[in-house]
Amino acid sequence: MIGLASGLKIFLCTQPADMRRSFDGLSGMAVNIIERDPTSGHLFVFRNRNRDRLKILYWDRDGLAIWYKRLERGTFQFPSDLIDKDKRSPRAEISSEQLTLLLGGIDLRSVEHRKRYRHPNKPR
Repeated sequence: MIGLASGLKIFLCTQPADMRRSFDGLSGMAVNIIERDPTSGHLFVFRNRNRDRLKILYWDRDGLAIWYKRLERGTFQFPSDLIDKDKRSPRAEISSEQLTLLLGGIDLRSVEHRKRYRHPNKPR
């Protein structure tokens, strides 16, 4: 699996992607839909219409790389799948913990976040 360093941003494309797309096609979606630079070092997550395939595009020091997963049974659930289609944004940002849950098949609706102290002057 991809190493998830702290400070890493993870962007979801909430619109289904054609899984025949490769580096150039997914990079174009990152620029045009997610509105981020694919060479930024962050992760860009795409899923197909049936939600059983997922690709992650990322910059790996000297070039783009793609991580691809196909489920034999079940589907991936993006957090945006829980929002009405008309109100849905074409992009979303999630944490590395949420990505781990998503890849592990955890229903994000059932996850309860416990209260934690946050320093008022320091960002998360």
